[in-house]
Amino acid sequence: MPDSIMYQEDGFVVLETDQPEQILTSQELLEKLKAILLTRQDDLPKELEKMTTVEDQAQYLMENFCDLDMGSDSYLQWYVIRLEK
Repeated sequence: MPDSIMYQEDGFVVLETDQPEQILTSQELLEKLKAILLTRQDDLPKELEKMTTVEDQAQYLMENFCDLDMGSDSYLQWYVIRLEK
């Protein structure tokens, strides 16, 4: 049986083009993804197209992916972190 600590998260490390590494809470990452998705409703990943709200899209993206295609010259990646062993 897996240890429950495997499913805990303390935050996310976020890597973005021309930006220093950031540590964000789940809520901060969710808000960041929502802001990006609001401007990209015509260019969503296929999995998000069926969802009707930006909130649902951002939540699904945060929980099921670790990056978002931002075009050829930019990137956005996030990874769950635990601060305690």
